[in-house]
Amino acid sequence: MIGGTIGTISGVRIAGAGREFLIDEEPVDILIESGVIADIAPTGALRPHGEVLDAGGAWAVPGLWDNHVHTVQWALAEGRVALVGAASAVDAAERMRDVAPLPDGRRVGAGFRDALWKDAPSLEVIDRATGDVPTYLINADVHSTWLNSAALRREGFEALDGVLREEDAFEISRRLNAVDPSHADAAVRRAGERAAARGVTGLVDFDMAWNADAWHRRAGAGFAAHRVEFAVYPYDLERAIAEGLRTGESYGSDLVTVGPLKVISDGSLGTRTAACSHHYSGDTGDYGILTVSPTDLIDLLTTATGAGLGVAVHAIGDRAVTAALDAFTATGAFGSIEHSQLVRHADLVRFARLGVAASVQPQHALDDRDLVATHWAEQTSIGYPLAALRDAGVELRFGSDAPVSALDPWQAISAAVDRTDDDREPWHPEQRLTIDQALAASTRTSLRPGDPADIAICGSDPLTTRGQALRRMPIVATLLAGRVTYVG
Repeated sequence: MIGGTIGTISGVRIAGAGREFLIDEEPVDILIESGVIADIAPTGALRPHGEVLDAGGAWAVPGLWDNHVHTVQWALAEGRVALVGAASAVDAAERMRDVAPLPDGRRVGAGFRDALWKDAPSLEVIDRATGDVPTYLINADVHSTWLNSAALRREGFEALDGVLREEDAFEISRRLNAVDPSHADAAVRRAGERAAARGVTGLVDFDMAWNADAWHRRAGAGFAAHRVEFAVYPYDLERAIAEGLRTGESYGSDLVTVGPLKVISDGSLGTRTAACSHHYSGDTGDYGILTVSPTDLIDLLTTATGAGLGVAVHAIGDRAVTAALDAFTATGAFGSIEHSQLVRHADLVRFARLGVAASVQPQHALDDRDLVATHWAEQTSIGYPLAALRDAGVELRFGSDAPVSALDPWQAISAAVDRTDDDREPWHPEQRLTIDQALAASTRTSLRPGDPADIAICGSDPLTTRGQALRRMPIVATLLAGRVTYVG
């Protein structure tokens, strides 16, 4: 059935946006024509047409979106050593000791979180474990990379402790991700299939590369797992303008759309470089860094806006969020602030007044709650706001920042609704959202006639499921414009 086009979904319950038009919660039939929802009526009231998908009373929600993905890096993670849970620098380095090099001669691990380690990464520790094989350990937040001496020599960098941060770390990631296109595209295809199995019908690609050619090539080769909006970065801005790219326009395929200019304006909490109003705990001189000056940020947003490009400004610390909002104010730019993990109270209404969306990753709040207690104890702004932003009238868009967190919208939805993913009490429960609010932040369409037939059919009722069961939401089938991309 995968790849087949559905004309009728029979016996399905509407759980997402659109159910407000139904008189009860009984199953309905959805008729689909030319990739669009044509009609909805009680089961049996409409004459079925085309191929019929019997939902058996399962629950339908609009197709899910992940609004922040580093696609190739996420796809290549399947071939990299998972360092999640490494308890120390020694532990992380030892996990790489006997790893077979990739075909390019490198060993690559990813996902370590060193911010709470009792020891620190060093060349001595990683060289002792890994010897002369070039070895790279990528921080979970991707804002720092720990290399052994052989890797530093190979890449032409120097670092006394072996750790490269911010732009140097991004350059290493770009080099590691620059694999043969056929290899990358195969990995992206497999990753797309995994995403479809979680009800995903669209994502925003923030790979640090020239994504236009890559997605044109993939679409031409038949990639059809989900919709894609791809970003460009400042170093490619002139090229994007010269080629006439404009946000929202299709690019070689109905499934591929030009996205925003992505600007990384500060660091991260995990690398202790997010730009904050108050110092990091235990270091009175560390306020993080603005990696783009306010003047340069205004210049970039002015250029992008004049060329018809929206913007997505990475801003984690409250000082960076304020600078980003200042730039939106000065330029009239449209788009989003990505992450928004620490927001001044006064800035909440500025988001809404400017029409700037908050593109957030709810799972990060749970992954980082111990880091916040340790490193942001001095901060007075709101940490990981969800309800506060929504109550101020701000549009929320959920994502994963994959591979930082798993590309699974149900984890983001659960994190927003439950505010815990273990046996601890909810973290800052005042920032919880309702399930309807979380679904709205994870979708782009509704289940109403006239909307695209991008649909995820769930094995449990999302409106009543909570906790780990919500995170593991079983997906019966996923449809993209009426075409089956996954069936369980």
